[in-house]
This record gives sequence, C-alpha cells and structure tokens, in this order.
Amino acid sequence: MTTNYDGIAKEYQASKLQPWRTHVEQHTLLRLTGDVRGARTLDLACGEGYYTRLLRRLGADPVVGVDLSPAMIDLARAQEVADPLGIRYGVGDARAVAERPRADLVFAAYLLNYAQDYAELLAMCEAIARNLEPGGRFVTVNNRPDDPPANFESGRAYGYSKRLEGPLEEGAPIVWRFHLPDGTIEVTNFYLTLATMERALTTAGLRDIRWHRPEVSPEGLQQWGEEHWRGFLAQPPIVFLECVK
Repeated sequence: MTTNYDGIAKEYQASKLQPWRTHVEQHTLLRLTGDVRGARTLDLACGEGYYTRLLRRLGADPVVGVDLSPAMIDLARAQEVADPLGIRYGVGDARAVAERPRADLVFAAYLLNYAQDYAELLAMCEAIARNLEPGGRFVTVNNRPDDPPANFESGRAYGYSKRLEGPLEEGAPIVWRFHLPDGTIEVTNFYLTLATMERALTTAGLRDIRWHRPEVSPEGLQQWGEEHWRGFLAQPPIVFLECVK
C-alpha cells in the first residue's frame, strides 16, 4: 500500500472544504455513523484529523487516529495542541494496527481504495475486524468502482476530476485531481470491484455489508439548489459502506 500525501498535506486539508465534501461526503458519513456518544472510535487513514475531530466533538470517546503519512499526523497533532480534544494520533500502517481496547466504531474516509490488489485489501479488512468489538461497526467512504471513466471529467463543476491510467482492470490506478484556488493536487487510488471488496470484508469476518449512495445535506440544497447537484448524484464519484463484525 502506498500513499502520496506527505508533500501535499496542507493542500489536501484545504480540499476537505470543497462544497461537495462538506454537503455530500461529510453529511452522508455522519448520517451513517449515527449517535457516537461514548463510542470507542478508531479512525484509520485519518489524515490531518478532519473527521477524527468531528467524531470526538459529537461525543465519541476515546478517539484514536492513525495515518501512514507523518506530515498528516503532524498537522493533526498541531491542531490537537491548538484545540485539545483528548485525541491520540499515531503514524502507522492501517494493516498493522492493533488497538486495545477494541473499538465500537472503526471509521475510515478513503482507505480501501489504496489497496492495489486483493491481498492488500484483505489485510486492511482483517485489521478492521481485529480492531472491532463483536457487534462493532465499520463505516467508510470510498472511490466508487462503477463510476464509468466517461464520467471522470464531469466532476470539474464540483472541483475535482479523475483519470484512469491504463485499462480498467483490478489494480489500475485512478488519479483524483482536486482543483483548488491556488492550483491542483493529485492523489492516486486503485481500482478494485465492489465484489472484490465484499469478498475481502466477508473473509475478514465482517457481515451485514451495505452500500449507500451519497445524499446532499439540506443546507447544501438550500445554498446551491437541486439542479447544481443533479450531475453529481446521477453518477457519484464516491460510495459509502457500513458493515458489522
């Protein structure tokens, strides 16, 4: 598993503020996580702690964030110093994490799409299961594998685009480009089918797998109007998942 965030940590942090990320991604994720008050929570691939902090403010406790990028964890820790919430952050590979006590909720915003093959994906799913209490939940958002490449440029209206490198087959790189006021940044995901993901999740001991399409928040509809979101919702670039150990 490789990530490429160290050189773009601050820029990627800024991309979290794009309207689709707050009014669609964040809105849908928090709806799926539900009431987290008192839930022991592990945020895998936590980045600079955007969702880690949100979950803590919603009452999750204790909260631990883990990310492979030292630059991202540096940003997360700096924000913890500036505004202490009691979150513990660590640099680590999601496949090797073994927190104790186990979590009631394992959360991940864009983790599974960094697996380049089934073996890496299975290792991620096994780590998720290993860190969950029986009955605990895993909630995540992921690049949507069945988003057709012909649709990849349509996201420019929302501040992103995608690019397929090579034929559409398992392990193929899909490059996300975020169009920001001060330039662009790129992040590489990898293509694995929904069926492959379900097989890895099930093999790892996770069940009740449910895929969800994105929803727009009432505030997003009010601010931007239904027509603005029509194209995004018709062929969304992302998909949401929840399952149980």
